[in-house]
Amino acid sequence: MSKVLDILDCQGARIGSYELPDAVLELEKGEQAVHDAVVAFLAGMRAGTAKTKTRGEVRGTGAKPFRQKGNGRARAGSRRNPVWTGGGVAFGPVPRSFAKKVNKKVLQLALKRAFSERVVDGDVIVVDKFALADHKTKSAVAIFKGLNVADGTILLNIAEYDEAIFCATGNLPNVALRGADNVNTYDMLLCNKVVFTKDALDTFVGRLA
Repeated sequence: MSKVLDILDCQGARIGSYELPDAVLELEKGEQAVHDAVVAFLAGMRAGTAKTKTRGEVRGTGAKPFRQKGNGRARAGSRRNPVWTGGGVAFGPVPRSFAKKVNKKVLQLALKRAFSERVVDGDVIVVDKFALADHKTKSAVAIFKGLNVADGTILLNIAEYDEAIFCATGNLPNVALRGADNVNTYDMLLCNKVVFTKDALDTFVGRLA
């Protein structure tokens, strides 16, 4: 299966075509891989810094609060006991990593499946160059309007870091800027439209092939 995408200029006019090789399109398998990749990505984003003090860490006296027998109360050996107010926490959270391991081939399959679905749905747009006159936000908005994608959320993929693009899109809450060499499955599914520069798509296709 192959798919030909239109290459547009910054005003939305067609100036060429881009044929995706069969090797980067996959719709027969990969649903579970997409799920695993997204779960692993979101798990890796968790800080894992929650921490409570145990009875050995909480501040307090180590003296026995009252004698063992004769007062009609349940025996107690420490005011830091978890059942006492101000005591430690039993089985509370401790700092840990939530990261999940996913094999490289599974991650590649997931990215290929997610990209293929976006292509079939018509959500992938290829622009020859994301040429900005300056680093102002309104210049980026004008290009997105020309591409007819300004109303939704946008994943903009570029081949390499560009300070003007970074500054122009930094104030746009509906735009996620990524490098084509590190965009992942979660990014691919996150936005309504996926915009590639031609050079960025070359890099991305090279990752999948």
